[in-house]
Amino acid sequence: MTISIYNTMKRQKEEFKPIEPDKVKMYVCGPTVYNYIHIGNARPAIVFDTVRRYFEYKGFAVDYVLNFTDVDDKLIKAANELGEEVPVIANRFIQAYKEDVGALGVKEAVHHPRVTESMDDIIAFISTLIDKGHAYESEGDVYFKTRSFEGYGKLSHQSIDELRSGARIQVGEKKEDPLDFTLWKKAKDGEIAWQSPWGQGRPGWHIECSAMAKRYLGDTIDIHAGGQDLAFPHHENEIAQSEAGNGKSFANYWMHNGYINIDNEKMSKSLGNFVLAHDLIQKHDPKVLRFFMLSVHYRNPINFSDSLLESAKNSFDRIENVMTNLKHRKETSLDLVSDNQKWLDKISKIEEDFEREMDDDFNTANAIAVIFDLIKEANTYLQNKQTHTEVITAFENTMNQLLQILGITLEEETLLDEEIEQLIEQRIAARKNKDFALADQIRDDLKDRDIILEDTPQGTRWKRG
Repeated sequence: MTISIYNTMKRQKEEFKPIEPDKVKMYVCGPTVYNYIHIGNARPAIVFDTVRRYFEYKGFAVDYVLNFTDVDDKLIKAANELGEEVPVIANRFIQAYKEDVGALGVKEAVHHPRVTESMDDIIAFISTLIDKGHAYESEGDVYFKTRSFEGYGKLSHQSIDELRSGARIQVGEKKEDPLDFTLWKKAKDGEIAWQSPWGQGRPGWHIECSAMAKRYLGDTIDIHAGGQDLAFPHHENEIAQSEAGNGKSFANYWMHNGYINIDNEKMSKSLGNFVLAHDLIQKHDPKVLRFFMLSVHYRNPINFSDSLLESAKNSFDRIENVMTNLKHRKETSLDLVSDNQKWLDKISKIEEDFEREMDDDFNTANAIAVIFDLIKEANTYLQNKQTHTEVITAFENTMNQLLQILGITLEEETLLDEEIEQLIEQRIAARKNKDFALADQIRDDLKDRDIILEDTPQGTRWKRG
């Protein structure tokens, strides 16, 4: 089956046709690194990492670029408040970003360009826009001449006259038109700055992505992705700059993930419901957080609450439990049954169902539902008194593969230390001797250590609580 993508530009699903066979050129807007990321930043990191993983599963080589905005007004403000240099703050929070999203199962990008390391590309891009009549210098600032680009508004589906009615010129700006936006900012006294043909200054926000995408992926890319909040004006301005400067279509597919609400309210600092991913990772299993983020289709809004996260944990526990049960049964399987092919066919059909859902605009919510179909079949199979290693292994391998496509790896339980192993052996002996009081006491002691025992017909099993 082919992969279809909902293209924000066309507002419909389209069959994915890469520029180059078996290769995907993908650019994702990254964070401004002045603080730890909030869960709204974590969602696109997880979503588009999953998109990347699925393309790779389907045999594509993905040239994945995610940028870091390591100089802008927020970073300069943070530097002034903390008495530190901008690069020091940026380096700290780039490292924090990598650690946090890494804990959430996000793979490193192929390229992580930074604004401060792309200044020559940015300046060259602005110069090209000026030379082509799409930008102009005004007392040390440089602005993009928005009306010079005929297609402005095509991503957000707004006419330039509608946009003009809401545009304003801020104090200190010297634009020819309120719609024009900044490509280069003249430096203020004491600010970090770079030399340019227009004097000391630094880039505006939008130009960095156009320059970085061109450098690492070329004039036209397959997929440009980011949060829904970036569609206008950031991505709209990127399109105008890139297509005006390069004379070619910028991106063939535009993907945007939905917002995150906190207890049914929009997340914002003013409401006091601003949740940092860094803090959540300290309190909750990162695998559960990722599972939760993927339990809703990426284009839909997602509501975050403690109760919903607890529900996600309970669902995730079902996955871990069935894998534990499969592992235990494989150790005792007698391999006497002969209806293996029936079960192998069921497992293969579930794999096909999973791919069908992911092929349909990366519908992770439905794909997770398919995983629970696999769990149901595995539990049904395990009810048989006789099982076969071949089938159990197929269940295990398929579960692990589907989870890995979603960026979730189940960890093997760590070995018990010697003291706990001895306690379990003592309890087994106590049960054989019908000393149930001692057996119960040992069980309770182990429970206090977060070791849960389960007595089954095949013997005593344990898991961490």
